[in-house]
Amino acid sequence: MLAYLNGQFLPRSAATISVEDRGFIFGDGVYEVWRVVNGQLFETERHLDRLKFGLAELRITAPDITRTDFLRQIAERLLTESDLLEGEATLYVEVTRGGAPRTHNFPPPGTPPTVYVTVNRFKPPEELRARGAAAITIPDIRWLRCDIKTLQLLPNVLAKQAAMEVGATEAWMIRDGVVTEGSHASVIGVIDGVIRTHPTNNLILPGITRSVVLDIARRAGIPVREDAFTEQDIPRLEEAFLAGTTTDVMPIVRVNEQVIGNGTPGPITTRLHTAFRAHLDASCAAGHAQPTTA
Repeated sequence: MLAYLNGQFLPRSAATISVEDRGFIFGDGVYEVWRVVNGQLFETERHLDRLKFGLAELRITAPDITRTDFLRQIAERLLTESDLLEGEATLYVEVTRGGAPRTHNFPPPGTPPTVYVTVNRFKPPEELRARGAAAITIPDIRWLRCDIKTLQLLPNVLAKQAAMEVGATEAWMIRDGVVTEGSHASVIGVIDGVIRTHPTNNLILPGITRSVVLDIARRAGIPVREDAFTEQDIPRLEEAFLAGTTTDVMPIVRVNEQVIGNGTPGPITTRLHTAFRAHLDASCAAGHAQPTTA
């Protein structure tokens, strides 16, 4: 598989960074993941806007990869030479503050950021989606800037591992009794026929798929409240699902020992996934008509 690192294309196995890179030492950087269908990036601009927001909040100079034309040029070569122009894939972009002697304060002005881009083949988890997934709840011990998609993912890693160890797919984070989000996806519930999810603020990542799905729901006339539900509300959930780049719309049919609804993917969840998948395919198909700018 081919990778891009600081202006060079090379085999991923040959890509190396300095041991003093601040991403390695401090987790000082941000990342972004795109869904790719038949060589076309999904929601290119929304992902780029979130990447640029994170860089600005961390005061990292935005590199060329944040330009739409440059990103598409890099993506096209990686996908082409990795034989990923057909079917599904993901594109991963990571930007750190760069390499410099280890000090907690920022390195000297002019230190170039490290930019790493790679691609992977992707297979949607359709068998799991058909039967529905399980989740657990876990305390949300993360920092208070979860709206920045940083490399600092240790709490998410521990949460995901805790879920996997009991045969669940995801861990729902609980802060002050409120469900915030999952370890790697947005959490959305249905109570009294109304979609409920945490509002976008500093306590959650503004999910791209979350935003698209909520837009689809509104257009379909499904009531939406960006108002968090609580841990105590979980027994009241008629349906629940995850929304994320690699989860699409994933039904949750059990949380801890609580069965959600009748224990199968619910009608609203199923309807939203069907509509989201159609939107994903149509958006990427339309992208074929847009030439890549070198």
